[in-house]
Amino acid sequence: MKRYIYGGMAALLLMTTVGCFNTKNEGQSNVDSTAAPKGGSKEDILVGTLNVVVDASIFPLMREQEEVFLAAYPNAKLNIIVKPEVLAVKELLADKATVAVLARELNEKENEYFANRSIKPRVFPVWSDAVVFVGNTKSADTSVTIPVVLDMMKGQNANNKKLIFDNLNSSSFRQLQELGKIEKVASNFVEGVGDARGVLNTVMNNSDRIGVISYNEYLDLESSFSNNIRILSVKNTIGEKADNMYYKPNQSTIAAEQYPLRRTFYVLNYQPNMGLGIGFSAFLTGDRGQRIVLKSGLVPASMPGREIIIRDNI
Repeated sequence: MKRYIYGGMAALLLMTTVGCFNTKNEGQSNVDSTAAPKGGSKEDILVGTLNVVVDASIFPLMREQEEVFLAAYPNAKLNIIVKPEVLAVKELLADKATVAVLARELNEKENEYFANRSIKPRVFPVWSDAVVFVGNTKSADTSVTIPVVLDMMKGQNANNKKLIFDNLNSSSFRQLQELGKIEKVASNFVEGVGDARGVLNTVMNNSDRIGVISYNEYLDLESSFSNNIRILSVKNTIGEKADNMYYKPNQSTIAAEQYPLRRTFYVLNYQPNMGLGIGFSAFLTGDRGQRIVLKSGLVPASMPGREIIIRDNI
C-alpha cells in the first residue's frame, strides 16, 4: 500500500484553477489550438491569445516556460515580445501587451495609466536572478567591487577598463544606476553593444573590458565562451547581509542573499478580464513553472513541492 503526500501551495492553486477550467471543457479536441470551449467565449484562462512583454535579460528562461506551457495547454497562444526593460514598460503602457515579466514593478506614475481605466494589476514574484560581471581570462582580475563599477559609470576610472552592457535601456543598467544614485551616467567608460552575446564577444576579444549581463544570460551562453571568459566575484558590501566577503553568483549565494546584486522578477498581469493572463501567471508561479526555474539555475520564488512515497511494507 502506498500513500502520497504532495507539497507546494502554489501547485495546489494552479491545479485548482486549471482543474475548474478543464472540468468545463471535457472532451474538447486539442487539434485546434485556438478553438473555443463549446457554449463559451473564445477567451478564457487557458484558451486564447496573450501578448507578453519580457525583459530581454530573462528571455532564455522565458523560452523554456513558453515551450512547456504551450505543450500542456494547446488551446493557448503566447506572443512573446522581447525588449530591454525601458522599452518593455513602454510596450505595456502602449497596450501592445497586457502581461509583463520584469525585474521591477511599475511605479506610481506608470500605474496611473491603468488606474484611470479601473484596471487593478495582479503582480506576483516568480524568481530571483542577478546582475553579473564577466572578464577576459587573460586579465589578472578575478573580482570586482561595486564602488569601482559605480565610479566607472560616473566617469571615474583608475584601472583603464570599460563596462560593456547589452543595452543602456536594460534592467541591469537601471539597477546599477539606481544603486549608485547616478542621475546621468558618463559615456566615457560605458558602452552598449546590443545583446548579451555581443557583450561576451567584446569581452572575449578585449582584456580591458568588463561585461555586465544577467546571470540567466550567462548560464545560457557560457558554454560558447568558457575558454575565454570568466565570471567575476563581487564583494558583498550592501544590504543587511553585507559581510565584506567576495562571492560568485550561483543558486546558493543568490538564495542566501550573499551575492549582492540579486534582483526579483515579477509577472505583472494587467489584463482587465479573467483571460489567459490568469492561467499563464498561475503556471509561472505554480509547481511546474517553479521547477523550470530551479532547473535553470535561478532561484524560484517558492520551492516546488516534492512527492514523498511512504511504504507501509518494505
